[in-house]
Amino acid sequence: MKMLKKILLASLIAASLGAVSTSAMAETDKGRITYAPADAINNVSAKIKVAIDAAASGTEGDALADLIKDASDLSKEINANDKVDRARASANNVLKSARKLAQEGKKDEAVEALKDAAKKFEALKGLI
Repeated sequence: MKMLKKILLASLIAASLGAVSTSAMAETDKGRITYAPADAINNVSAKIKVAIDAAASGTEGDALADLIKDASDLSKEINANDKVDRARASANNVLKSARKLAQEGKKDEAVEALKDAAKKFEALKGLI
């Protein structure tokens, strides 16, 4: 009986260690594109550059805010580790403030915030 308990306990431990974690087996949804962290950072930086160029060519208000929102939405794809995620959230807050400034019609201040956000997103590459 003692031996049976040991065998059952060993089997239970082996089964629990061998169980596959759902997060380890997670897959992306069909139709969703996942990016490597460096690629996602490059894509966000490109969206920010598009917004800066649009502002330079005269785009302002809600149209500029929509371009900034595109960059902000894409930044959610950057997921490497907790340190990167905290820095990404900080950079994303700058994008949100730039969007708010654009909606208020403060184009020059929004462009400065966009430039600051671009620097912060580029700095994320060093954290990967």
